[in-house]
Amino acid sequence: MNYQAAIFDMDGLLLDTERVCKGVFEEACASLSIPFLEDVYLDIIGRNAQGIEQVLRAGYGNDLDYPVLHHAWKTRYDAVVKHQAIPVKEGVIELLAWLKDNNVPTAVATSTQNDVAKIKLKFAGLDHYFDNLTTGCEVTNGKPDPEIYLLAAERLNIRPEECLAFEDSNNGVLAAVRANMQTFQIPDLVQPSAEILTLGHTVTSSLSNVLATLKIQHSTTA
Repeated sequence: MNYQAAIFDMDGLLLDTERVCKGVFEEACASLSIPFLEDVYLDIIGRNAQGIEQVLRAGYGNDLDYPVLHHAWKTRYDAVVKHQAIPVKEGVIELLAWLKDNNVPTAVATSTQNDVAKIKLKFAGLDHYFDNLTTGCEVTNGKPDPEIYLLAAERLNIRPEECLAFEDSNNGVLAAVRANMQTFQIPDLVQPSAEILTLGHTVTSSLSNVLATLKIQHSTTA
């Protein structure tokens, strides 16, 4: 690996938010007597607001009152994430601290809207680790399109191919690989599909493993 920067997804990668989000979506569905379609739900992970709406409308059909479902879901979700810290995933702080100690610029590229992303990172005590934040509301095409990763790299003034990218979701991995970044996948709720596994990126169980790999490389090239 030859890298000059590191770019991170947020939900399900840095923060253990995906279970919270799924749980409150199920609650919202139950409150409206709408069935919870798990396969449809899992396909929205990693997408921005526009992509989520498209997938849910396609999955649930024309009878879905999306604004009502979205309001019930968002109200429950915001009640959690805007008022308390979400647990940080294994190895996150150690990896971010190591990158900072080694003067590697870092950024977040998350499909979450900007104001909510800032609150989550601040509550989790992670905001000071990152040089910039790029969010789903700032791009025209959300993940799996590479636009958000390309914008994050541009803001760091680093070529995409010189960036490490860290993702949990298949949609996010597609975005990072399409941006020509050196991509690591740490699966959360969704395991990599057979199609995703053909991309040739690195799949591992935690960011602790990533840190161990980077340290080994660093020691052999120092």
